[in-house]
Amino acid sequence: MNVVRINSRNVIFILLAIFSTTIKQAHMGYESAIKYAQKEANVNSTPAYSSTKEEISRLCPSGVACSELSGDCLKCNLNPNCVYGAVYVANCSVLENIDCVGEQFFQKKYICRYCYQTEHWEHECHQKNSCSSVASPRQYYRTNCTVNGDILCLGKRRFMKNLLCNWTVGYRWSTALILSITLGGFGADRFYLGHWQEGIGKLFSFGGLGVWTLIDVMLISMRYLGPADGSLYI
Repeated sequence: MNVVRINSRNVIFILLAIFSTTIKQAHMGYESAIKYAQKEANVNSTPAYSSTKEEISRLCPSGVACSELSGDCLKCNLNPNCVYGAVYVANCSVLENIDCVGEQFFQKKYICRYCYQTEHWEHECHQKNSCSSVASPRQYYRTNCTVNGDILCLGKRRFMKNLLCNWTVGYRWSTALILSITLGGFGADRFYLGHWQEGIGKLFSFGGLGVWTLIDVMLISMRYLGPADGSLYI
């Protein structure tokens, strides 16, 4: 019986030693994981901080009058329960770490509306040329827009908006029409507009014996035939 007790105690001590070692290793592994995560977080946060700092310095240049700073540099108490279209006065203050000239607490007038409700001349949108401006029906595309700096409005100053596809790269309607009338039999109008295959066809068929040339003159004069990239004439 004594031998059994000694062996049982030894087994218990061995199990306790193994258990304590496992806990210690797990704790060390946890601390290592925490340190690694903190190191990675610091590394990943550096570019974000610098880009934010650059963005602030671009939107909020130093030496400018505080009252003339962009809305991105100000904190204004706009009333969300205002009457749409009515004019209000907001108390504004300059955000921290922004260097400006003059009083940092002032009042500014604003129209009760959300930023996405501003007029098209009161915000700038990123133009895209990935759609056809001459498609029927007309195409729309979704893009990012930013409110002008002197505009105060409710909600986010950057928003998404659907815009009518309406872009150009410099093709002139008058140039295309003149080429079609004078050199259309050689496909010059088609080459100018980027329709290379049709231009080669007109060149070797002498403008379809004049019929194709006449048709293209009519199509270009009515602006039905436009640039091959889907842009508009200027």
